[in-house]
Amino acid sequence: MAVRRDITRVNVRRLGAVPADTDDVAILPSMPGAEPVAHALELPPTTRIRVVLVDDHALFRMGLRKLLEQEGFLVVDADSVQAALRRSAERVPDVVVMGVNRPAACDGQAIGIVREAVPSAAVLVLALAMDDEHVLRAVRAGAVGYLLKDAELERIVAGIRDAACGQSALSARVARVVVDGLRQSSDPRAPDLTREMPGLSDREHAVLSLMASGCDNSQIGDRLFVSRSTVKNYVSRVLDKLEVDNRVQAATYAVRRGLV
Repeated sequence: MAVRRDITRVNVRRLGAVPADTDDVAILPSMPGAEPVAHALELPPTTRIRVVLVDDHALFRMGLRKLLEQEGFLVVDADSVQAALRRSAERVPDVVVMGVNRPAACDGQAIGIVREAVPSAAVLVLALAMDDEHVLRAVRAGAVGYLLKDAELERIVAGIRDAACGQSALSARVARVVVDGLRQSSDPRAPDLTREMPGLSDREHAVLSLMASGCDNSQIGDRLFVSRSTVKNYVSRVLDKLEVDNRVQAATYAVRRGLV
């Protein structure tokens, strides 16, 4: 039987295989209004990613730190942003993982403090519960990823690695919230919908639809029965044809055009 490691809201334990969760990780850029995120890059396999873990729940924080260290990350943990910045002063982090236990009451100020103090660090939020308004506040404040605390360890690890490479990690539900937020925004960088529809092939339409649904390249490949590298080529062609800069803009275009 396959074994996975789940990080629960109050402890860390090993569990047997369970039914697949539909909230898979999606790779999407940050929202308008947030600080620019570096272009995606490939880290050498021997590079150890420096992580700062912030959470005021000591048991969760210590358990997650132990598991992340077992995955090869260099981890510093603290119960507050201020303490985290002091402890990591001599070792600038690549990723700051911020636990949020009361999303509805969080205004994103802590994320802004991190982004101002360590502009080169990516911020990944681990929230105790899903809150649409907090998702938008967090991403606009500069977070490049948003996952729930009850996500599988493998998903959190993938999110940290994506963030360190300049990409964003959002669950499918969160990705949809971000896309809907963009759809309702008046961002001047949103795609121009007045120009003529580009000629997308049937496969490119399928890729665009799956992107707008929050699927990452691996998930798109699984659903279309093609390799991840092939998906990357399709994504690049879709972005070029739509004349947009990133996947969020492409997804927003698809939603506004009624393509999905």
